[in-house]
Amino acid sequence: MNRVKEFRKRLQGPPILADGAMGTELYARGVYVNRCFDELNLSQTDLIARIHFDYLRAGAEIIETNTYGANRFKLKPHGLDEKVERINELGAIIARHTVEKAGSNAFVAGSMGPLGQRLAPLGKINIGDARDAFSEQAVGLIKGGVDLIMVETMVDPAELTLAVEAIREFSDIPLVAQFTLKDWNETVYGATIDRVVFDSAQLDIDVIGINCSIGPNKLLQAAKHLIGMTDRPVCIQPNAGELEWIENRLMSKTSPEYFAEYAKRMALSGVKIIGGCCGTKPAHIKAMDAALRAVSPDISKTKVFITVKDVEKPIKSKEPPPYRELSEMAADIEDGKFLFSVEINPPRSSVIRKVVEKVSELRKNGVNLINMPDGPRASARISAITLAHLLKIETGIQPILHYTCRDRNVLGMQSDLLGAEALGIDNILCVTGDPPKLGDYPMATAVFDVDALGLLRIADNLNHSLDLAGNPIPHGTAFHLGCGVNPGAIDQELEIERLHRKIENGARFVMTQPVFDDELFFNFLDRVGLRKVPYIVGILPLASYRNAEFFHNEVPGMQIPDEIRERLKGVDDPDKAARIGVEIAVEALVKTASRAVSAYIMPPFGRIDLALEVIKGFKNKC
Repeated sequence: MNRVKEFRKRLQGPPILADGAMGTELYARGVYVNRCFDELNLSQTDLIARIHFDYLRAGAEIIETNTYGANRFKLKPHGLDEKVERINELGAIIARHTVEKAGSNAFVAGSMGPLGQRLAPLGKINIGDARDAFSEQAVGLIKGGVDLIMVETMVDPAELTLAVEAIREFSDIPLVAQFTLKDWNETVYGATIDRVVFDSAQLDIDVIGINCSIGPNKLLQAAKHLIGMTDRPVCIQPNAGELEWIENRLMSKTSPEYFAEYAKRMALSGVKIIGGCCGTKPAHIKAMDAALRAVSPDISKTKVFITVKDVEKPIKSKEPPPYRELSEMAADIEDGKFLFSVEINPPRSSVIRKVVEKVSELRKNGVNLINMPDGPRASARISAITLAHLLKIETGIQPILHYTCRDRNVLGMQSDLLGAEALGIDNILCVTGDPPKLGDYPMATAVFDVDALGLLRIADNLNHSLDLAGNPIPHGTAFHLGCGVNPGAIDQELEIERLHRKIENGARFVMTQPVFDDELFFNFLDRVGLRKVPYIVGILPLASYRNAEFFHNEVPGMQIPDEIRERLKGVDDPDKAARIGVEIAVEALVKTASRAVSAYIMPPFGRIDLALEVIKGFKNKC
């Protein structure tokens, strides 16, 4: 039986579980909103495949391609309107290959969203251009091997009709047609459920549905109304509740358990396809899978999962040197030495005399390493690579270079890394980097070809004598690669998953965000379970109550306990406040040192005297 017949037959059986969000999931995994998500089919296929795989592992029987906005009108602002067919074809191929690698029998659905502009006469898109846009997108999806197409998140019945008619001109592929609501019974254009059903009654579609915009409670009401008006199977894919900005991240507070309860109610009400939209994650789909099995015991899906493996390195790849030979820092860690590193921000000019003096003072007082941020807080400063090299020559100290993905494409990254190797910079902390909107030049263009995971892969390839395309290079690098982690992250599950993937991609040491709560730190490490990985604990001596409030309320991912902020509250004397901040930092370091190989001290406002006081206080107590 071919897949078209198989899907249509499957519609006659028990409820089908679709996957969850792609866009918000990409954002949660470090892809910034200024990126074209559909373009990731060209540049970050591993990331898209991993999301598909996670939904398959959670129990999804339908996965949607990463092509929601891959039409000529939405791709044009990114200069990609000539690649519509290719981006859609690759979206389908990535999804199909992931299903095959997972040993799953899931269906691949081609995702097609609205054009993003109103149709004429109210808008600028004429009917012919709109029809052509939907056709070329569908051609790419079908060429890539989708089993069905989901036309989704439509607000205008006329646009929904155009999309369906454009596809039907050349294909009888199964079609799911979905619109979206601003409340339970009306789209933002004022079209009611009754109107949409009436307008779509003559369309050649297999399933009608509602997705996005609102959560499961209201969509359950809408689903019951829709089922009462049509004989077609109904698909419902709600958002994970109302989305909101929390600590600079778009998040939803709707739990997987809550979603699972509504999945049961939808199944019992007669909904045929049930999935998730914005804000839903693999955890939501996993909970829904269990719920649907409880109400439909005859659901029978064979799920064989294997680990999605990256493309194997060519036979000519070489193993990097043993760990202790990667850098002096690596050797010290292996020898059990407790190291001290202090963060030094590069200056805003090319004059480095004061920085050299500071680093010399640190070196003289027992500091082993300096951390060199790369354009911290998206500010324009002297090249971190250049400064790290000069400071190593001038003072003999070991630098840990922070290298970000913000400002270079993958070609520039490889070039920079090879240059860093030539300059003797061997400790590299791979980080995604702050977006320009946080800094002095919010209109600057961010590149973000890859995130920290992709950067680690590039650097680790170089360590194995391979370039970013997997081709052998004459001489491999010997980088001691590190990554960052936030033990206080709101989404602990995601943070732990990403840390494991960073280690898999080549990270050999881990540096944490500032730690103030030792129990939170220990609990996080226990949950991670990577006991042989060297952790460098972040320590931040607070300078004042105002300083603490800023970090707690305005820096994403930073949490400073109430009792610590209370110790600084009402202290007006700057020197006294700084002394209390040092005491707090010493206490945190003493408590956490048993699970760390080094301390990473981040003195506020470049005050190295506070960093030295922390080191002195720690040594006096140990």
